[in-house]
Amino acid sequence: MSEISFKGERVITYGDLPAIGEKAPHFDLIKTDLSKAKLEDFKGKRIILNIFPSIDTGVCATSVRNFNERATELNNTVVLCISRDLPFAQKRFVNDEGLKNVINLSDFKEREFGKDYGVEMITGPLEGLLSRVVIVLDENLNVIHAQQVPDIAEEPNYLAALKTLL
Repeated sequence: MSEISFKGERVITYGDLPAIGEKAPHFDLIKTDLSKAKLEDFKGKRIILNIFPSIDTGVCATSVRNFNERATELNNTVVLCISRDLPFAQKRFVNDEGLKNVINLSDFKEREFGKDYGVEMITGPLEGLLSRVVIVLDENLNVIHAQQVPDIAEEPNYLAALKTLL
């Protein structure tokens, strides 16, 4: 379990993030068209997992916009934005914002991703949602960067994540 905060209030997450150097846990998530996406679908690409509570909050939306903008500069890299939002909300956001360089995926159905990656909040006002985390994987699906943002209301360290891909 990890301890983070939400606007100063103590929050506990389900577990620990995958460790640097280990293989990322498998996942089955739902795309905005309601089809399934598996981690293995992205093997051979470098992957940024931008994980957050809800697309309908300011900081979460900002992280999606930032990674969308920066993803165009990276070769062989895909940005997966993962939350427990319904795919309809994720699709609306991407369409309204005109974002083309991120893929939104939802853990609303099976709800295993949050547990497997140690990011599900099990206490606090956002209990049941995913905490704010950035994990970067290499082409072989190994973890090369992992950041749990200490306070959910703060943005992740974009530069630290992107540096691992330069």
